[in-house]
Amino acid sequence: MSNNSILVKIENKIAHITLNRPEVFNSFNRKMALSLQSILDDCETNADVRAIVLTGNGKAFCAGQDLKEVTNPELNPGFKKILEEHYNPIITRLRSIKKPIIGAINGVAAGAGANIALACDIVVAHEKVSFIQAFSLIGLVPDSAGTFFLPRLIGFQKAQALAMLGDKISAEEAEKMGMIYKSVSVEEFEETISKLAIKLANMPTKALGLIKELFNKSMTNTLEDQLALESKLQIEAATSNDYAEGVAAFIEKRKPNFKGN
Repeated sequence: MSNNSILVKIENKIAHITLNRPEVFNSFNRKMALSLQSILDDCETNADVRAIVLTGNGKAFCAGQDLKEVTNPELNPGFKKILEEHYNPIITRLRSIKKPIIGAINGVAAGAGANIALACDIVVAHEKVSFIQAFSLIGLVPDSAGTFFLPRLIGFQKAQALAMLGDKISAEEAEKMGMIYKSVSVEEFEETISKLAIKLANMPTKALGLIKELFNKSMTNTLEDQLALESKLQIEAATSNDYAEGVAAFIEKRKPNFKGN
């Protein structure tokens, strides 16, 4: 499941996916984008994976699109293909996989890299990280669902300003405005990610997947639609082995042993 541009390690029911083009700040070319999609597909179907951590190698999480690819006539796949075959499928996978995905943001997240980070379920960044909607700075518009998630996370006015101005936002600012879950010190970063991933991997994965589905649908559902979906998925959750184990553990005053089904 690993290649030169992306590294994958599975241990303790956690898939650690590392973007690995540090020489170009982990910016995406076609090979890397297609590889990430394939790896996410593998993680979705692998019963040994109960949680996913997405991070970057080196000083950056991801600087977005590799501009050398789009400015080289021999390499340039064109924006239509880049969006429809690279970034849109990545975002769709991040949101549709019924397993928790932690965005472990280890360095600058710019352009599509910032929006891939925001598409993760739980985003943790260390204090030296910055987020940049860099598109307007080179005459482009946000893609990779930036115009979908960002206004829902931080509000319409703030999101539009960041998209237009391309301001650099620190991890601390991002946490305060609700863009990310948590900002931690550089020293605490790896331990925080590890503890969070282990916790998620040992929780009732079935319920976590249903929670993710509910929040996805809440983006467009009416109140009535959302109430109906909550009822439907609550009934589904109540038939799971994890629910039976959780109730039994509560009654027996012991730690539950969830299997994720």
